[in-house]
Amino acid sequence: MSVNRYLALGIGAALGALGVAASARAATITTFGVPGALGTYAYSINASGTIAGYYQDVNFLVHGFVRAVDGTITTFDAPGAGTAAPACTCALSISQTGSIAGDYTDANSVHHGFLRTAAGAFTRFEAPHAGSGSGQGTLAYSINAAGAIAGYFTDANGVNHGFLRGTNGAITEFNVAAAGTSAGQGTTAVSINPTGAITGFYIDTNLVTHGFLRSESGAITTIDAPDAGTAGYQGTTAWSINPTGAITGYFREANNVGGGFVRAADGTITEFQIARSPSGSQGTFPSGINPAGAVAGDWTDKNNVSHGFLRTSAGSVTSFDVPGASTFNGQGTYPADLNSSGDITGFYFDASSVVYGFVRTP
Repeated sequence: MSVNRYLALGIGAALGALGVAASARAATITTFGVPGALGTYAYSINASGTIAGYYQDVNFLVHGFVRAVDGTITTFDAPGAGTAAPACTCALSISQTGSIAGDYTDANSVHHGFLRTAAGAFTRFEAPHAGSGSGQGTLAYSINAAGAIAGYFTDANGVNHGFLRGTNGAITEFNVAAAGTSAGQGTTAVSINPTGAITGFYIDTNLVTHGFLRSESGAITTIDAPDAGTAGYQGTTAWSINPTGAITGYFREANNVGGGFVRAADGTITEFQIARSPSGSQGTFPSGINPAGAVAGDWTDKNNVSHGFLRTSAGSVTSFDVPGASTFNGQGTYPADLNSSGDITGFYFDASSVVYGFVRTP
């Protein structure tokens, strides 16, 4: 898995608008799609239930969207975004106030960070040392309630570095000292909490992945799950941090099977598996943790079909599927985020391999 885990998933065939509610245990699942899109990917949900994400049109161009609580969908493109595939406006995080952070690629496939206010005003920004070649540039990945943004940039040598964009617009670049300095290595910031603490991962010179926590003061702590493998492309990926400093993510064991973990604010790590999987393409992959410590994500069964899960702070787990989700190899249900009310958003493949967004409410 990589930071582009959801972006790298295939997008299905023609997609129309859909709004179907179905009961899943004690919860309600509502599905939706941007009209006329090839695929709709819900990626982030705020406390009020507003959802941000991206969709692909019939020309394979990717655009951002925001879905209001009443189901109204507004689509948008960042100024300067390319107008031909594979250009994108990728909305990746929405704050409590409705501001959206993400990145867009221009006509030369260079990434640029953006901030979109709830009123629709855009601000473009660049990390000072971001590269300007194809596939390089600045990617904004997470925004907190105050408007501070965390993400990463890729330099001219293909190395990743973390950044924090303060509420005043000033950008601070940072690296984990042990991160590798060759192409494909470096530091990737993924999530910021309300106090300004940041989590993410770095890849060392041996291509092993390690999680990290960067405190509000800038101090960095490495995170390694106890059972994480130590060979190339194994290790620990920290993915989401909540207001109390609890972190969730996943790790790859020595046999490459994925496992989930929660790291408490005191540094204690609890590992968990939804169902024990026999091969390296399978496992448990958390994607978000809310203020109460509940974790959402997906797990992959022995047939390589993905299912959603919700794990409470006490450790009890509910597995779920969007009604009608595909049971084909490499498809299924993929939760991406959850909010303080326990609402979960994400996307799924239907039986025709078409991708839709969903929201699961308790």
